[in-house]
Amino acid sequence: MSLLNLERPLAFIDLETTGVNVGSDRIVEIAILKVSPGGSQTMRTHRVNPEMPISEESISIHGISNEDVANEPTFKDLAPALFKFLFECDLGGYNSNKFDIPMLVEEFFRAGIDFDFQERKLVDVQNIFHKMEQRTLQAAYRFYCDKEIENAHSAEADIRATYEILESQLERYDNLEGNVEFLESFSRFHNAADIMGRVVYDEENRIVFNFGKFKGTPVIEVFRKEAGYFGWLMNGDFPLSTKKVFRQVMDELKAERQKEQS
Repeated sequence: MSLLNLERPLAFIDLETTGVNVGSDRIVEIAILKVSPGGSQTMRTHRVNPEMPISEESISIHGISNEDVANEPTFKDLAPALFKFLFECDLGGYNSNKFDIPMLVEEFFRAGIDFDFQERKLVDVQNIFHKMEQRTLQAAYRFYCDKEIENAHSAEADIRATYEILESQLERYDNLEGNVEFLESFSRFHNAADIMGRVVYDEENRIVFNFGKFKGTPVIEVFRKEAGYFGWLMNGDFPLSTKKVFRQVMDELKAERQKEQS
């Protein structure tokens, strides 16, 4: 019997990709394990034509070659069905807050679908693990489940292991609660304004930079003082989901200036 107390489905996501740059790399395989309230499970796995070469380093890790995906559908082809499958789901995974979910959101953006992550709870099993034990996925599976991952680095094997690890974490730690709201809060390291955590909310609920020379400074303050910085950001190699936040802040600044002039 599952220890998860779900109010709506929780979709565990694992991706294999052409590389590790969320802004420029692409998905070559996606596995989604959707766990519904009551415990029923639905798995979807798709190979994806990334429309770009897969790096040799990535091939050595997941074993998916360019030839393996040459005749597969593109993410844009799959996007409407995946969006429907994930509709009203909270999201989970292993290192998913830093990589899998940002990459997935970016792919949806490229396909013309605004996948609003702020409408969903995000549970990162790796963050729970790191707060508790400080290990890797394979070590976590061995530690919590006393098993070895067969066919590690295949998306489906990894995501099934991730789900089993979360179940074992809930059984092992009395201070963990099985509801997604608690798990999201516990597995989050900061209050992100974008999916990558490049901009975050501070204690006054202002959107501030979480990188670079302006780290800790409200974005709107930087845009007021550095007229060209917005353009530099929008031309930079940032994920589309991050650029969306920059645009929202710039729209706020424009509205503020129009109000001052009226």
